[in-house]
Amino acid sequence: MANSSIALIYGTDTNNTEEVGHKIAKQWEELGEQVDLFNIKDIELGQLEQYSMLILGIPTWDFGGIQSDWEDIGDDLANLTLEDTVIALYGLGDQFGYGDYFVDAMGWLYEKLLPTGATFIGQWSTEGYEFEASRACVHNKEHFIGLAIDEDQQFELTDQRIEQWVIQLYAERAVEAA
Repeated sequence: MANSSIALIYGTDTNNTEEVGHKIAKQWEELGEQVDLFNIKDIELGQLEQYSMLILGIPTWDFGGIQSDWEDIGDDLANLTLEDTVIALYGLGDQFGYGDYFVDAMGWLYEKLLPTGATFIGQWSTEGYEFEASRACVHNKEHFIGLAIDEDQQFELTDQRIEQWVIQLYAERAVEAA
């Protein structure tokens, strides 16, 4: 049984996505909300259905590669029943080294989850990023489907972006609940 109504699930190989997840959870706690954190490899997929909100984190590898733990369950994600669930996504990538694939894995994860009936919140402006293409872009490249983090090139902006995004999520979640 879930200890809170929010679960943050991440996949990681270098621990960057996990570290960002802990920062996101801390911001939620400062707003009075408890967040249950899980590595995707350590959770049964059906557990995700127990939460009213999911925050899902995924890094993009090299030329648009999907983090292996997420990729292993990718085909099973569409079978989840998440009609009453709000989902926010965050992705990590390197916009200069892999500018043609920046946070592509976040777009992949979004596409995999679309059939679940979940409501997605947390779109993030592409302003301040320099990249050529991203599978995670919506609205004519004006927004990402979720928060884009570049720990390689813009690490100094990570904390500020997380703080602003969590405040945005908090407000958007309240609107969805109304």
